[in-house]
Amino acid sequence: MIDRETLGSFITGWLEERGCFLTDLKVTPDNHITVEIDSLDPVDIDLCVALTRALEGEFDRDKEDYELEVGSAGLTSPLKVPMQYQKYLGQDMEVLTADGRKLYGVLLAADADGFTLRTERKVKPEGAKRPVVEQVDERFGYSDVKYCRYDLKF
Repeated sequence: MIDRETLGSFITGWLEERGCFLTDLKVTPDNHITVEIDSLDPVDIDLCVALTRALEGEFDRDKEDYELEVGSAGLTSPLKVPMQYQKYLGQDMEVLTADGRKLYGVLLAADADGFTLRTERKVKPEGAKRPVVEQVDERFGYSDVKYCRYDLKF
């Protein structure tokens, strides 16, 4: 079986040279390798093909029989690494929290520890007849959410 750490190290180095990053790497016991990449710029098919060829050049299929799949993170795929949050700053996002709340808002900030989402909430001030909408900034750790993904609107 191909060593996942060696494979991940090679992919990370190769991608960093091109201004990209690894979002997911799966290696099954029967050597089915799935690589998911992303970049702050759009990822095109040529980059995926180039990475596939680089991997095939580095990891000989005659020595290790493996199946390889290289692709980019989809627009509606959940975000998996902090760099993806940087890519979507200022964008509308959908978040499902660990306690089951589904929130929609704008991604304001992201760092190594978590992210901040600006949401709108209806609040009825004391003595008012109708509720008013106020903006609320909520901070989340990456482990505090089940998923965060781009809110694609048509």
